[in-house]
Amino acid sequence: MTDLLVRRHSVHGMPVESYVEELRDRLPEHDVRLARTPEEEREGIVDATAVTGTDIDESLLDRAEDLRLFAGMYAGYGHLPMDTLRERDVAVTTASGVHGPNVAEHAVASVLAFVREFPTAFDRQRDHEWRHFQGHELAGSTVTVVGLGAIGQGVVQRLKGFDVTTIGVRRHPDDGGPTDEVVGPDALHDALARTDYLVLACPLTDETRGLVDSEAFGTLPPEAVLVNVARGAVVDTDALVSALRSNEIRGAALDVTDPEPLPADHPLWGLSNVLVTPHNSGHTPNYFNRLADIVAENLQRVEETGRYEDLRNQVA
Repeated sequence: MTDLLVRRHSVHGMPVESYVEELRDRLPEHDVRLARTPEEEREGIVDATAVTGTDIDESLLDRAEDLRLFAGMYAGYGHLPMDTLRERDVAVTTASGVHGPNVAEHAVASVLAFVREFPTAFDRQRDHEWRHFQGHELAGSTVTVVGLGAIGQGVVQRLKGFDVTTIGVRRHPDDGGPTDEVVGPDALHDALARTDYLVLACPLTDETRGLVDSEAFGTLPPEAVLVNVARGAVVDTDALVSALRSNEIRGAALDVTDPEPLPADHPLWGLSNVLVTPHNSGHTPNYFNRLADIVAENLQRVEETGRYEDLRNQVA
């Protein structure tokens, strides 16, 4: 039997109680415990062989006597004390892939919102103003997706049937992808010059930080729309505000921002050609379902093999 401790932190504002129930349903032979307080965390980690949560700190690791697996609840792991986890021979897995369907739907919905000029409709509804405006058509457009992981591929899959041309930008273009064309970062600006809708679905790395800057906005056509479901820092925020104010691009849909949370007095709030959502594109009931599938599959694999190796989404 594996003792699994669930840390108390919420994910995207969602309480973890439903996650615990999903895990218990999938792992009836395991002791799945929720730590509701810091004291319960400190006590529970002593004999836990597996922990799942958004993070884990050195002080908790110092108390762990039997810990063999940390199952992260985020796709990224750069915030974790990886060196310490490796030194202690603790396997680490991530939630990579759980955001694919929900965030991809959000990105496509954002594209369609600007295709049909919903920001204008929202403004006129708020003002009780019945006045016609002209929308656009997605057919015949070019959609460039930066990042072809689970989210990026989900976006492309959902665009099939809309009669669009898709360009994928990824670090290793030879890996191919579901888009009509795949290019590397060195060809990004060539792709931008042909782009009507730019969807950012890449991780934040040293290479992608500030990727969409003033030069990129100058390359995009004036009718282009930016959709960011990646990380806020992939975009140069000052350059974005300038491009939106000067109509250098038509609009932006931002589920992530830099800084985040977006301060109440930030200029992005007041721009009529911007849609802002509070980093909740992944916030759906199925998030915990998919996450529990990963964790349960890995613990069952450990039970079968006796080894913390070759686990799904394992990074260490």
